[in-house]
Amino acid sequence: MTTISVETPDGAILKVHRSGMGDPLVLVSGLGGTGAFWKPAIDTIGSGVEFICFDQRGIGASTRGTAPVTVGQLAEDVLTVCDALGLSRASFLGHSTGGCIVQTVAANAPDRVERLALSAAWFRPSHYMTALFEFRLKLLEIDAQAYAESAALLSYAPDWLEENWDMFDRASAAPLPDSDLRQVIAERIRALLSFDGSQQVEHIKAPTTILGTEDDMIVPAFLQKDLARHLPQAKLHMLENGGHFYPVSRKERFAALVREWMKQTA
Repeated sequence: MTTISVETPDGAILKVHRSGMGDPLVLVSGLGGTGAFWKPAIDTIGSGVEFICFDQRGIGASTRGTAPVTVGQLAEDVLTVCDALGLSRASFLGHSTGGCIVQTVAANAPDRVERLALSAAWFRPSHYMTALFEFRLKLLEIDAQAYAESAALLSYAPDWLEENWDMFDRASAAPLPDSDLRQVIAERIRALLSFDGSQQVEHIKAPTTILGTEDDMIVPAFLQKDLARHLPQAKLHMLENGGHFYPVSRKERFAALVREWMKQTA
């Protein structure tokens, strides 16, 4: 793996990780925004793919910059990374908020997108999802520890988490975010809540696959199926279980779906 620093026009420094050899695949993570989210999937998908992932602005090893945090800005950051790596065209896979980001990439720069995968993503937030994230935003403001613990409880399927309780322990033991990071997380929550794909969906031309699970408590299955209805050319694959973080808890099945998707002719 090689790591480089990419500077955005507004001064954010993004830490970008590149590994493997083959067709380029840009991986964009969700609300957490870290490139490390993809490690289990990268290790499981295997050879024949060049993986590009990065910490999003203000997250992990990347600095914040001065631009407002919006889905549109985060999509611009993805293209800035691609430009720095000399990628004129690639496949894009986004999970959760990352799904909104790569939808925007595909709509704004269709010539850059070989194929598109939207994992645990949505077309626009529902009443349920809006209420959930407004609650999480309040929790972040009053008790960052409880926010971190609730994220683990909501993101993993209960039976899997019971057998892998160290994931909860890690969330409980992680250093609490300082005020700057809490501000970044709050900005990201507001950005995902304001996302509405209706103004750009007609511009998405890339072959698209939608992946998800029926037991997702953060982005419910009905939202993922609604996204598929608005992208009638897309292929929909819903796993029976695995929770919101199924790329971790069901990594073998997720990796198999990604390998199958990468073989599709664009």
